[in-house]
Amino acid sequence: MDGLFQPLALGSLVLPNRICMAPLTRCRADRDHVPTPLMAEHYAQRATAGLIIAEATMVQEGHSAFQTEPGIYNASQIEGWQRVTDAVHAKGGRIFLQIWHGGRACHPLINHGIEPVSASALAITNDITHTPQGKANYVLPRALRDDELPAIVAAFGQAAANARAAGFDGVEIHGANGYLIDQFLRDGCNRRTGLYGGAVDHRARLLLEVLDAVCAEWDSQRVGLRLSPISSFNSMGDSDPIGLACWLAKRLSACNLAYVHLIRGDVLGEVQDDALTPFRRLYKGTLIANLRYTPAEAAAAIKAGQIDAVAFGTAYVANPDLAERIRANAPLNAPNPATFYKPGPAGYTDYPLMAIT
Repeated sequence: MDGLFQPLALGSLVLPNRICMAPLTRCRADRDHVPTPLMAEHYAQRATAGLIIAEATMVQEGHSAFQTEPGIYNASQIEGWQRVTDAVHAKGGRIFLQIWHGGRACHPLINHGIEPVSASALAITNDITHTPQGKANYVLPRALRDDELPAIVAAFGQAAANARAAGFDGVEIHGANGYLIDQFLRDGCNRRTGLYGGAVDHRARLLLEVLDAVCAEWDSQRVGLRLSPISSFNSMGDSDPIGLACWLAKRLSACNLAYVHLIRGDVLGEVQDDALTPFRRLYKGTLIANLRYTPAEAAAAIKAGQIDAVAFGTAYVANPDLAERIRANAPLNAPNPATFYKPGPAGYTDYPLMAIT
């Protein structure tokens, strides 16, 4: 496991280990999308991660996908997140904020009737969402006009500035899992023509404009990006996912980012393909990988140069001291999925720490 406990430099930020906490939507913000003191406790418990990547956080009002996910677009939210970052830093931790737009994964019943938007008028069909009125099918989104996209780009830039004001060490742009940026990247969802559709360099235009806006607010070495080129979650797909991954790897190598955070496979297990190998071959920056790694597999992948760090998801749900447990080769707590998205401390701040003998 030695490779997991080697320091890793992200520009001027040095991670003491290569065990990252993946962004995990847990729905513990309040109804105004303001982070709560309970969230500060939760993240501070996990401060021994090499890097915490906080959960998907709204860059614009009116585009909620989970009812009580946090935002970063107003003063109250900045203040709430400041309590979180203060708590993490007091424990010696490092924390990035994942900034996000849900696109067609949003629902009018969650957003005061506002219709969702996307690259094209195509709905999510392989899942349902949860609303104040109960479970509901996703609705047909409205295709964004080209002249609406600058405001979304600007919202990501402002979110990055707000995250800096809230005390974060950096930001991660959410370009994965079938949310808005990913909806533009992949041709299974993007059926546009013109500047933002068709060839891959056009489909990637929104992502690259967001990167420019965010890096204008914050040094690029404090900016990460999450991608999932082969995942089918949220009814996503692409006619050439490996070609897309390779194009992105080459193009992003010139961006001098803190890292790319790659979901190596399909979170639903329906697409059997390998995005990691070709991406690693072509990408010249720091690569964090995610999706069902065991600690032993992650350590071996780091030693072999396949990845630079690993992001653990559900393992960090149930194990606030995951890094210490891995170092001690101690057993892990099992997560309880029934409490993943329920309000309150159960399944959020009450998982036990490793016994010290």
